[in-house]
Amino acid sequence: MEDRYVETVLGRIRLRVGGSGPAMLFWPSLLMDGTLWAAQSAYFVDRYQVIVVDPPGHGGSELLTRGFGFDECAQVIVQIIDALGVDRVHVIGNSWGGMIGGTFAATYPERVGVSVLMNATASPAGRRQKVEFAALTRMAQLLGGIRGPLVKPVLDAFLGPTTFRERPSVVAVVNESVRRVVISSGRRAVSSVVLRRPDQRELFGRIRTRVLVVAGSEDATFPVAEGRVMADAIPGSRFVVLPGAAHLAALECPDEVNALIEEFVAGHS
Repeated sequence: MEDRYVETVLGRIRLRVGGSGPAMLFWPSLLMDGTLWAAQSAYFVDRYQVIVVDPPGHGGSELLTRGFGFDECAQVIVQIIDALGVDRVHVIGNSWGGMIGGTFAATYPERVGVSVLMNATASPAGRRQKVEFAALTRMAQLLGGIRGPLVKPVLDAFLGPTTFRERPSVVAVVNESVRRVVISSGRRAVSSVVLRRPDQRELFGRIRTRVLVVAGSEDATFPVAEGRVMADAIPGSRFVVLPGAAHLAALECPDEVNALIEEFVAGHS
């Protein structure tokens, strides 16, 4: 895997690209960078062209200086695959990436293979979620980042009891990732992805490509019922619940996620 950089409507985006064959693009959750997909990269790179995205404002990508719309994120995917000379791509997204994967499939059907949308939603944020995330971002600004008393509520939003009990290495990875977030950029992403998130259920009803929706049984951010609403909005989608997974299933249950992706993509081929 090697670093590549692409100029997009949301700034310079860092990619990790490797392998050859059908293209797979991986977009992670808010507050996470492409390392979320380390196990998937290693598993698929010998058979596919793997494209791992540090999303706008995160990791090695350019910091955000403004908010954005989901249509712009879908445009970022187009600009990435255009820069790489890829006609069609399988999109695998977690949370923010799952939402954008649906936006991309609905808006650019001729550019997508299959979509695996994990730990995501098609619904706008409810009042409670807006209040909680607005309070967290205000506190993070005061503290200069996600640290101190803010770390636990963020970890609780991302990870479930099984991971806290049985996967200390996963807890450590997430802890380190959220602490690296530059809050001036991160708060713009939170505002766009959480506070101003659009209702995409009608848009997702236009999707005509194959979609797998994956929910985590312990996901406190987007519970199973919310994932099912998203799947119901997408004609012909398949819905799977992963036991013992919370909001970052690819990191928490990599073997199960790899198997799901492989089976779904192979079925398309």
